[in-house]
Amino acid sequence: MWVVALKLRFAVPGAHSLKDKRRVVKSIREKLANDYPVAVAETGHQDAWDRAEIGIAAVGGDRRFLNTMLDDILNRLRRHPEAILAGEERESFGF
Repeated sequence: MWVVALKLRFAVPGAHSLKDKRRVVKSIREKLANDYPVAVAETGHQDAWDRAEIGIAAVGGDRRFLNTMLDDILNRLRRHPEAILAGEERESFGF
């Protein structure tokens, strides 16, 4: 069994309030959770209106498949119209 995780940091330049930022983060969370078998959560910068941190985790038996899925997610988020991907960290754990 493999667990893969991404920690992503975003700039949200169009946000002028926490409400604006939370709308963008909620949209990202819901779209990823609906389109991929992953868990998604806002993991940092909850009180900052111009940046966000999101954690994504997936569990499965095939590490290569999981990493390919995370690559697909990253490519999708790099094209997001309201959030600029500013940093990423990836971890994999085998059990």
